[in-house]
Amino acid sequence: MSVLQTSELKKQGVNVSVIDKLSQRIKQKGVPVETFVVLLTALLWVVLSFASPYFLTEGNVLNIMRQVSISGIIAFGVLFTILIAGIDLSVGSVAALAGVVVAKLLVLGLPIWLAVAGAMGLGIAIGLFNAFAIFRLGIPAFIVTLAGLQAYRGGALLASDGMSVSGLPKAFSAFARGEFLGIPTLFWTMVIIGLILHFVLTKTRTGRYLIAMGSNQESARRVGINISKMTFLAYTLSAALAALAGILLVSRLSVGTPTAAMAYELNAIAAAVVGGASLFGGRGSIAGTFIGALLFVTIANGANLLGVDPFWQMVAAGVLIAIVVYIDNVQKRRKSGV
Repeated sequence: MSVLQTSELKKQGVNVSVIDKLSQRIKQKGVPVETFVVLLTALLWVVLSFASPYFLTEGNVLNIMRQVSISGIIAFGVLFTILIAGIDLSVGSVAALAGVVVAKLLVLGLPIWLAVAGAMGLGIAIGLFNAFAIFRLGIPAFIVTLAGLQAYRGGALLASDGMSVSGLPKAFSAFARGEFLGIPTLFWTMVIIGLILHFVLTKTRTGRYLIAMGSNQESARRVGINISKMTFLAYTLSAALAALAGILLVSRLSVGTPTAAMAYELNAIAAAVVGGASLFGGRGSIAGTFIGALLFVTIANGANLLGVDPFWQMVAAGVLIAIVVYIDNVQKRRKSGV
C-alpha cells in the first residue's frame, strides 16, 4: 500500500495496519488455478484444430470471439458478487429483459442512444433493488436473485407478449457485426470493460475493500470498510453489465427475444469459478474469469462442429467444474499443511 493511500485511509479513520494484515492473509490463502485452465484451453484448441477443419477458420474464430464477448461481460459482473461472498442468479433474465426493452424502444422510434440508456437504467435499477433486498432487508442473495431469475424473465415475456421483437434499425445491428483491426467490436468492448475492472480490482482501494469483505465481512466492517457501499456496488455492477450484454446480444441477433440468454447465469458462475474465484468470497480475477468463459465457449463451439450431443456438453461442463474445484482445494490444503 502506497504512502499516499495510507495517509488517505488514516484521514478517514481506518486502521491501515489491520487492512494490510488482512490483505496479506488473503494473498497467502488459496492458489489460483488460472494456469491449469489456460493450459487446458490451449490443449483443447490444438485438439479441435486437428479434429475439425473448420475450427481454426477465420469465420469460426471470429464467431468464438463474439460469443465469448457476451459471456465474458456477464461473467465479469457476476465475479464482483462472488468476490464479496454473494451470488447473482438473475443476470441471464436481466440480459433478456434489457434486450427486449431496448428492442421495443427502438421499434417505437426512439434514438439509439436513448433506447440504450433506458435499458441500461433498468439494469442499474434492478441491481440497486437486489442490493437493497440483500443488505437492507436481510434476504439471502441466493433467494433474492433466484426470485429475480423468474421475475425478470417473466417481465421480458410480458413486455414482448411472448414474441420476438424485430424490425430494428440497421445502424443498431451494425455495431455488433462490425470489426476494428480485424477484431469484432464486441470483443473490443469486452476487453475495454475487462481492463477497467481489472484496474479497479488490483490497483484501487475499492478493489481491496471488495476482496477484504469477501474474505471476512466482520473483520472488514471492524476496520472501517463500508459494507453497504461495497454490496450496492457489486450487485449494481453485475446487473448493469448483464443489461449491457443483453443489449449487445440484441445488436448481434438483430432481434429482441424474451427467451435469450437462457442459463447464462450458470455459465457466468462457472466461468468465474473455473477461472479461480472462490464461492466463499475473497478470491477471483478478471483474467481468470475471461479464461474460464473462453474455455466453456470453446467446448460448446467444438462440440457443435463435431456434432456432439448438447447434453454431453452439459455433462462435460459439470465434470470440468468439479475437477477444477477439486484441484484448487488440494492446492489450498497443501498450502495450509493439511
